[in-house]
Amino acid sequence: MAEEFPDRQWGSRTTLLARAANRFAATRPGSRFIRIISPLDRAILDRTDAKYTVLGPIGAPVILLTTIGRTSGQPRTHPLLYVHGGDTLYVIGSNFGQDHHPAWTANLLANPIATVVISGERINVLATPVTGPDKDTVFTQFVDLAGAYAAYRSRTTRDLRIFALHRA
Repeated sequence: MAEEFPDRQWGSRTTLLARAANRFAATRPGSRFIRIISPLDRAILDRTDAKYTVLGPIGAPVILLTTIGRTSGQPRTHPLLYVHGGDTLYVIGSNFGQDHHPAWTANLLANPIATVVISGERINVLATPVTGPDKDTVFTQFVDLAGAYAAYRSRTTRDLRIFALHRA
């Protein structure tokens, strides 16, 4: 059996603040706000080894995913929410419901070797696209994690890419 990933969430998703943040994230202004603060969040997550986020203790499970740019060949780091599946982490390319896929998903399709920082650990991973009925199951888990994902999917006609990350 593969080694499980650490699982750490700062705070609780059931607090009033967390519920309000989730509702706000589902709105277009909320999505824009999160995109704007993403560089600051990335910096805080990087400095704390993905233990703390700019969003505060709202119980959002966040990792830093570093891919290799498919054109530049340079490392590209992105803070992402994830669904924890024991020895698998799932990430979704929702891009807040925009009409284009986030660049990190194309990077993983071109080169599935990546690194995650989770709970203070840096772990090499191999990414595989999730397809078929498993994709619907995992998407439901994302909606359970943050209802905003249902809003993101309703904003676009593109198929949201989901990846399973396993230790490399």
